[in-house]
Amino acid sequence: MQKKILIVEDDIHISKIIKMNLNLVNYATTEVYDGLAALEIVKQEKFDLILLDVMIPKLDGFALMEKIQAYSIPVIFLTAKNSVYDKVNGLKLGADDYMVKPFEAIELLARIETVLRRYGKDERVIKFHNLQVDLDKREVIMQGKPIEMTPKEYDLLVVLLKNKNIALSREQFIDKVWGGDYYGETRTVDMHIKTLRKKLQLQEHIKTIYKIGYRLED
Repeated sequence: MQKKILIVEDDIHISKIIKMNLNLVNYATTEVYDGLAALEIVKQEKFDLILLDVMIPKLDGFALMEKIQAYSIPVIFLTAKNSVYDKVNGLKLGADDYMVKPFEAIELLARIETVLRRYGKDERVIKFHNLQVDLDKREVIMQGKPIEMTPKEYDLLVVLLKNKNIALSREQFIDKVWGGDYYGETRTVDMHIKTLRKKLQLQEHIKTIYKIGYRLED
């Protein structure tokens, strides 16, 4: 089932970009552009998570946070307010995370995933065409049959699936799969991608992004 995320952001351009990125990875989204509209829709609909700007018209994000605490919806603040005081204030009000603009989509998606996992709302089984990946079992099934994967192949596949339709650089793959203390060459990403394409019949779905990296597409 799609997770529903409410985007509360008065800058329509930013809101549309966030919405586009969330929709690409299969989240359902609703946008509102001021605090009172957000309060009303929270009363009427259920959401799995709220992305909340602080400086919004009619009712600012901090005031809105106080009014929606009773609904127990995870909240991530997205704001240009970058002082320690504001961060502490936001977290003390009950927010689950606090991100300062500008930020990269991949970081936002990772933080959303972390918060949803904390609340037991993340998807533990990911399906993609003829593949099914069970995150708890670390099991990959293709056309009903288990596929043997090395740990790095599996981790790389999960990164691709969780960032479907988003271009990731080789450096981002290294950071997420091999970790920040990896000192090898980025060519190892290419070698593992080549293996994944062949082993999982993903030749048509893992696209090479020239001079950047790779993107998994439907």
